[in-house]
Amino acid sequence: MSLDLGETLLQLDQVARHADGRQADRRVRLAALLEAARTVSASDAVEKTQYKADRPFLAAQVSDTLVGAYAPTEPPPGWRVAAVDGSHIDVDRHLPIACYLMNFGGCVLTYGARPEAQLFSQPKLASSDSDLYLTDPANSAHEESITGALLGLVRTVRELARLVEVVREAPAELPTLALVDGSLVLWGLSGRAYQPFVRDAIIGELLSSLKQLRELASRGNVTLAAYVSLPRSAEVVNAVRCCLCPHDLSRCRESCGHRRSVLAPCSAAADILDRDLFQQVLPAGWRSPVYLTNSSVPREHYGEHQVYFYYLNTGEEMARVEVPQWVALDEKLLALGHSLILDQCRRGQGYPVAISESHEQAVIRGPERRLFKEMVSQALERQGLPSYTSEKERSKRTPWV
Repeated sequence: MSLDLGETLLQLDQVARHADGRQADRRVRLAALLEAARTVSASDAVEKTQYKADRPFLAAQVSDTLVGAYAPTEPPPGWRVAAVDGSHIDVDRHLPIACYLMNFGGCVLTYGARPEAQLFSQPKLASSDSDLYLTDPANSAHEESITGALLGLVRTVRELARLVEVVREAPAELPTLALVDGSLVLWGLSGRAYQPFVRDAIIGELLSSLKQLRELASRGNVTLAAYVSLPRSAEVVNAVRCCLCPHDLSRCRESCGHRRSVLAPCSAAADILDRDLFQQVLPAGWRSPVYLTNSSVPREHYGEHQVYFYYLNTGEEMARVEVPQWVALDEKLLALGHSLILDQCRRGQGYPVAISESHEQAVIRGPERRLFKEMVSQALERQGLPSYTSEKERSKRTPWV
């Protein structure tokens, strides 16, 4: 055994004792922060949380009240939820051919007088150059290999494209919740990690799907939501900081960061997450106000499909629910999504049933990953092509000590 578990346990005990000592301080600061937030008027909150490029932390933009709670409506007598999830096997340089495998799983669950469940799983193998690389349309010599984090981004937008297909194929007579796991914000495209043509290609595919879903919503009762479990965002907490801070931005830039500040009253928000705040505000089943994320990716590139979000107390956890602008500004679609997501969570012991079922259809487990490698070699051998692997990979499979 290479890991000294005894020494690791001693270090973990030290970390746990330190964390316990910090909890009491956080509770006091959280209570003070929430009390101060409740004194901010809606008009001041809207004004003070407007986007500023030189603000040193990401703060949500308030469109209603800074902190509040909204009760759910009753679900309709009959409705359906469509969900899609995905998993993938990345390009492996130890394999004899370059390829990756995506698997899209999903379900359509119908509730009411004629309940029904449809499950599906759809693998997609990519091995051509057009699948393995994104190419700059302005200069074909510029290309980016679709692997690693970029492959994860590509899979995310293709999950949404597959969801569009599923919703379009479903009969239109029932209200429909289109549900995805994770965020609508492509956080991995922020900064300068990728060239502009890569960003444009991925965002273009995402926006195409959002546009099609909006068209489907205009013809029938379709609402879209992305469900983020155990969110670690502090965008609303940072919006509270914007409203309470008496200092100008020049001093803020010198003294504040995303997680903490050395200036009062912003220092009260150090290490407090949005979910901590709303745990004190939202009764089970209720949601927060709707906020606009000021993340650079949607703000600069999503146009009319800006991303809004709210927090939902499912009864078991504080979830972040993201919706496109056309849902956020439509009270009927917003209320429908709230009620149906809550119903899904209650049926799924705190987590949406449709996402759980989609994950089960999509996940590629360890034995399947190993079998896929063997299938690649066998397929080549059947065609009389050489099949080989690196000595490093062979050594991992057959340790000799």
